[in-house]
Order: sequence, then C-alpha cells, then structure tokens
Amino acid sequence: MSPKTLKWGILGCAGIAKRSVIPGVQESELNEVHAIASRDLDKAKQTAEQLNIPVAYGSYEELLEDPSIDVVYIPLPNHLHKEWTIRAAEAGKHILCEKPLALTEAEAVEMAEAAAAAGVYLSEAFMYRYHPRYDMIRDLISSGAIGDIRGIRGAFTFNNAGDKGNVRYKKEWGGGSIYDVGCYPIHAARMLLGKEPVAATVNAFFSAEHDDVDMMASGLLEFEGSVALTFDCGMWAAFRNPLEILGTEGIIELPSAFVGSDNFFLTALGERKEIEVPKVNAYALQADHLATAIIHRRPLRFEPEDAIRNMRVIDACLRSAREHVRVEL
Repeated sequence: MSPKTLKWGILGCAGIAKRSVIPGVQESELNEVHAIASRDLDKAKQTAEQLNIPVAYGSYEELLEDPSIDVVYIPLPNHLHKEWTIRAAEAGKHILCEKPLALTEAEAVEMAEAAAAAGVYLSEAFMYRYHPRYDMIRDLISSGAIGDIRGIRGAFTFNNAGDKGNVRYKKEWGGGSIYDVGCYPIHAARMLLGKEPVAATVNAFFSAEHDDVDMMASGLLEFEGSVALTFDCGMWAAFRNPLEILGTEGIIELPSAFVGSDNFFLTALGERKEIEVPKVNAYALQADHLATAIIHRRPLRFEPEDAIRNMRVIDACLRSAREHVRVEL
C-alpha cells in the first residue's frame, strides 16, 4: 500500500470532529478524509465544503455502504457509540470511536466483540496518549528519575454550563463530566501506573438545571501498593487540565496534560527544569497509529480491552457518586 492509503468516513458533524480530528487526519501521513455524513444533507455538504471533504452523505447508512471507505470515525453522542460502532464493524469498516467508548463496561464488551467478529480494528479516541511526551514521562518514571510513585493528581475542567441544549447535559445520552473529561485523568493514571485501581470513591454535584448530570466530580482511585489518583472534573468550573506525578525523589508536572503539546516540568535532586517536547499534532499521530496497525496487521498499542477496563472504572465512579459509597473493583 502507498502513502495516503486509507480513506476515512466521518459519522456526524460534531465540534470535536470539525475542530480537531478531521484536521488531524488530513495532516496525517497515511490517511485522507473521503466522506462525511449527517442526517441533514445540507449540514453535511456545508461541512464538507468547509473542510475540503470530497463526498457528503445525508445518512450514516449511506456512508457505511460506500465501498471505498476503510475507516469510520464516530464522534456521535455517547449513547450512539455502541449502535454505530457495531453497524460500522458489520459493514467491514475499521473504527475510531470517540471517548468514552460506551456508556458501560458491558456495552464496551459488546462493541469489542463485534469488531473482533468482523475482523476490524476498534480504537478509542484518546489522542493525548499518542503524543511523545508521554513516552518521555514513562521513560523518566522507569529510569527512577522521581523514585517510587507515591501518588498522581489530575484534573480536567471547563465551563460550558450556559449551553443548556448541549448533548453533554442529557442524562440518557451519557452526559456528565466524568464521561466527558474525568475519563482523561482516570485513563492517564492507569496508563502511567500500568495497573488497574482496586476501589473508587467519588463525590459529585448533580445539577437539576442540566438534566441531573454530574457537572463537577472529585474522586479517589485506590491502586495496589497504597498509591492513589486524586482527580476532579467539571463542566461548570474554570478551564484547566493539569497532571502531577509525585515520587519519593521528584515530581513530574504537566500544566496542560490532555490538550495541546505543551512542555512539562521535572523536579529532581532539588532542581526544577522544563522538559521540551516535540510540537506535533496528537490527532494526526493517533490516525497514523491506527493506519499503521491496519496496513501491516499489527496489534494496536491500546487494544479495545484497555477501553473496556477504563469503562469499568467509570462505571464504579458513577455508582460511587450516585450512591455515596466506596466501590471496590
């Protein structure tokens, strides 16, 4: 296969697709965006014209029937991830599905099984993990630069509460801050520690103005070895997305952990220094990683099982917040 081998189809005209994922795929080395679909054909045509996409469809079904499309990106509201992932798999398309992969662990299992049965790749769209700074951070941790990890602290908050019609504020559609942004520090802690939490305790503010979804949540994830992640997430708070990894001998700090490609800081041996990182597009890297796996039939770096495990933790966090209990996993 030659460069720009894989043709992508986009299911829906969501903001994340238009702002970040589509430009990232277009910037990548191995992929091109061939088509976009919306239930509103005029909307699809308008988006296609804005983003230089050759084909616009007035239904998701039409896009899945297009034999030239290799990969489908699904940025639909959370409650539609399962249906359209399974339908895309049955159509023989590889899939990049927006995070969180599903509404529950059980749904994620169904989606992974459908992809496996169809012989297609399924990847969850956590773009941040493909940025090389996380390989740099893992190398620092494994080298002992900060000693033994004693704890991780992360947050992801923003304020969009005034947009009452936003899909994030529809409970039955999988709305809420834990689903939308809490999933990031949860995933990062699991990835950096290389293990799964054993218990979750979460306190949340559920807003009657926003269909009773969690607009702010603060949590504790317990890991083996008396290590914990403390995190908060919110959609009615000032914007920030830091991550701190605390060790016995040092600290790694990311002022912007999940958005952009900012440098991070290492404090060790009494000295704090800024670590420069490549200024690359994590969305493009995400697309090329999936394409490389598809083209060469290689395993994904993050298989669907990783998404299933992340959903297991999210399930526990939501239950803890709703029931005011510590949930063991």
